[in-house]
Amino acid sequence: MDDVLCAVFPVGWFGGEPPRRRVAKVLCFVAGATANFYARPLEGVTLVVDLDRMAIVGYRDRVAYPVPKAEGTDYRAGKVGPPYTGTAPAPGVVVQPEGRGFHIDGHVVRWANWEFHVGFDMRAGTVISLASVHNADAGGAQRRQVLYRGFVSEIFVPYMDPVEEWYYRTFLDAGEYGLGLWAFPLQPGGDCPANAAYLDGYFSGQDGNPVEGKNMICVFERYAGDVAWRHTEAGFPNQLITEVRPDVSLVVRMVVSAGNYDYILDWEFKTSGSIKLAVSLTGLLEVKGTAYTHANEVKQDAHGTLVSENTIAVYHDHYVTYHLDLDVDGTNNSFVKSTVTAVRDPGGDMPRRSYWTVRREVAEREADGQVDLGAGGPPADLVFVNPGKKTRIGNDVGYRIVPAGATAASVLDDDDFPQRRATYCKKQVWVTPYSRSEKWASGLYADQSTGDDGLAAWSGRNRAIRGEDIVLWYTVGLHHVPCQEDFPVMPTLSGGLELRPSNFFERNPLMRTRPARRHGQPIGNCSCAGASS
Repeated sequence: MDDVLCAVFPVGWFGGEPPRRRVAKVLCFVAGATANFYARPLEGVTLVVDLDRMAIVGYRDRVAYPVPKAEGTDYRAGKVGPPYTGTAPAPGVVVQPEGRGFHIDGHVVRWANWEFHVGFDMRAGTVISLASVHNADAGGAQRRQVLYRGFVSEIFVPYMDPVEEWYYRTFLDAGEYGLGLWAFPLQPGGDCPANAAYLDGYFSGQDGNPVEGKNMICVFERYAGDVAWRHTEAGFPNQLITEVRPDVSLVVRMVVSAGNYDYILDWEFKTSGSIKLAVSLTGLLEVKGTAYTHANEVKQDAHGTLVSENTIAVYHDHYVTYHLDLDVDGTNNSFVKSTVTAVRDPGGDMPRRSYWTVRREVAEREADGQVDLGAGGPPADLVFVNPGKKTRIGNDVGYRIVPAGATAASVLDDDDFPQRRATYCKKQVWVTPYSRSEKWASGLYADQSTGDDGLAAWSGRNRAIRGEDIVLWYTVGLHHVPCQEDFPVMPTLSGGLELRPSNFFERNPLMRTRPARRHGQPIGNCSCAGASS
């Protein structure tokens, strides 16, 4: 028994009256020979615990499968090697001779044309608020609002195995566990580069006393070798004009280790005025024990992939829902959907037969602000605009919502109990009027919730959203079909979105960016023998 480790799992809700007692299920694993105890489940053994009484009220030992072997499951460096036989790039380091380009005053961060506040919440983790950008066209003296508050509202992870030991595994990581509570100190040089600064997080412990979490969030400038803008003009006789500006951004990062999975959550601020939000999944797969040792033995739906002997990684989803209270140049905003519309013109004077234009629709009520990005219709631009603020030539100032991969939506039946608790995952985009009490997509109390509170329930009132203080809810979604490369530890898999200026500035705000300095750069291809630096 010394090698057995047990973990607590929420039970969800599967019909009937709302639960009147707090219960959880306890599952056990063999942990002695590997740090990856999730890879060695005691499949079929379940305990039910009454959390109010702190008593075991149920026990089930249903099936006896072999415990998967420990060999090859440990991910710790000392267990994997040396020798390390995998390929690796040459080591590199970020050097900033003049020091960091950002300043942190308490929790207020100032960098380039950005200023914002970084907070820490035990449920949401990182909270970005009061984000504003300098107006380059006014000499940088004027600050303009972009984001009042933004955070991860919920992470919904339903597994797709209907058997007794798995059907209830439909996790609401923020509401049932707390993303901030599952954040741990970041590792310099691994989680964050050498030029990073760190912020601590504070929250209330279970006994009511304050708890300090060291190095919960890191802030660093990213030099990825990308280009912010460039152009080469060869049209002038005997003259070649080339202008290029390197892309540098500021990243705010936190890592959530929610049980077996790790979520790397980035907020990336760019001098172009964009904010990129990215979530990268890594960590350990949640697996089930099985009698199968080879794929040719699997004759029916195993609800997952055989990734090792006696080990099936179960199909599942990840839905990361952001609460983004955009205040684009003020609080009174509207949501505009501009749909690409094909036009056929066979009778014109020109030889063209068709072209496309844009049909612009302003959402009047909440039902108009719900968008399924995978519905198969024509492409569309989604923009938050401030109809009361216009550019010098008359365009509404705005911010565009640009998906960056991972746009899966839930395919569960509407009447399935996990789906009722997370109805909002049917669509990636929701827009609601601001309400102080509407922060958590799965409702205020997520554990054993019934779906009568939360984003979909609020939006059912179909309130007005045109010219109001409105909130964007955006879900990054992934259907995860595991493969052997995901085992025993999964390489990062990413998705996100970009909040990109749309007629917010009078012109490209990077026009005033200084050209890159050259510090003895070699001429020619540095891969040539004898190249110097």
